[in-house]
Amino acid sequence: MSSQTGAETVQGQDPTKRNVLMLCIALALSNTGTVVVMTVTALSGVYLAREGVSYAIPFIGVVPEKALSTLALSLQFVATMASAPPAALFMVRYGRKVGFTLGQIIGAFGAALAVFALYEQDFWTFVAAGGLLGIHNAFWQQYRFAVADTASDSFRAKAVSYVMLGPIAAGVFGPGLAQISMNVLAPALFAGAYASIFVLNIIAIGVLQFIRIPVPPRRKKGDDTGRTTKELLTHPQFLVAVLAGMVGYSTMSFLMTATPLAMVACGLASTDVPVVIFGHVIAMFAPSLFTGSLIQRFGAHRIILTGALLYIFSIGVNAMGVEIEQFFISLVLVGVGWNFMFVGATTVLTDFTSPQEKAKVQGLNDFLVFGSVAVASLLAGALQQIFGWTTVFISIAGPVTVAALCIMILQGRIRRAVAAE
Repeated sequence: MSSQTGAETVQGQDPTKRNVLMLCIALALSNTGTVVVMTVTALSGVYLAREGVSYAIPFIGVVPEKALSTLALSLQFVATMASAPPAALFMVRYGRKVGFTLGQIIGAFGAALAVFALYEQDFWTFVAAGGLLGIHNAFWQQYRFAVADTASDSFRAKAVSYVMLGPIAAGVFGPGLAQISMNVLAPALFAGAYASIFVLNIIAIGVLQFIRIPVPPRRKKGDDTGRTTKELLTHPQFLVAVLAGMVGYSTMSFLMTATPLAMVACGLASTDVPVVIFGHVIAMFAPSLFTGSLIQRFGAHRIILTGALLYIFSIGVNAMGVEIEQFFISLVLVGVGWNFMFVGATTVLTDFTSPQEKAKVQGLNDFLVFGSVAVASLLAGALQQIFGWTTVFISIAGPVTVAALCIMILQGRIRRAVAAE
């Protein structure tokens, strides 16, 4: 289906190129904030969690607060998961610009609350700030879908890929920003990093005022709403997109969450962490220069499977040692693998979705993807603290392999269905 009709309603011309540029910049700002969050949140949790404080958790037992050091990050992903469907529905009713602006305002409040928590040395307020940042994430994660709203069928894969170029700036500036800002508001360690996120949110609000995406017409009672949730959950194309998104994103988050903790535990300096994160983030987004073209040439499914293979290669690199070189190369491979899986999954999803299903499909997809990310980020901290880095990186082999096999099976079903038509 084509989105060109929607584009023509905006001042009689196609605003896609403008939208690609503005959303690319906005995504760069948001991902720079994410790089800062991923660099300092686990370390902030360790900094705030108190020695000798434990909690009795039903069915689990007594858990020390130190073991919950990644809870703020995990709650962030839980909030993203829970907020994804309402965020998508909100934008269907009020438009992308209003929705994205609201998301950035919520993110600014979350960053300010994190600064306050670090000043007050309050672990649980810091966790609550993570929840607000997660709600904010649910809105800006839809930039990649929004650019497809006005793109033609032939340009859609490239439009998604081009928007994903924005976060290259996050790879260039994010780790350095984290390193420079974390001590700016001393003695509140890491508070400066969250103050920088606040500033990034305010700038993004200004940039987002320049996007031109028509507000969808209000639905009336009896209007066609497309396939049911049950039909979507059993459709091979939807399953491919969700599996690739869930495994690709959760595995990347799992490793990225544990890596700062593992590097310090393996005797490397905390100042080495931004170097590794820099390589990882560049590898996540630089391939977007050509991922769209690769998808057009080889198909989204093959690119997704190539991404899964790169995750497996990263395990072999990690097995070679615990020096900064192994951490760097491994996370670079994970970054490229994530790009192939995530851009491929997004392309499958946008090609598969009809206009009336957009909010339902995108909200359901992000609910499932970020639910898996939340579980992965929480497990990462616990596994790293209890079992160590070797267990962390070996444990990704199972889900990646299973997902790849399932996608190959689903690909066969899709081919047979197309041949039968």
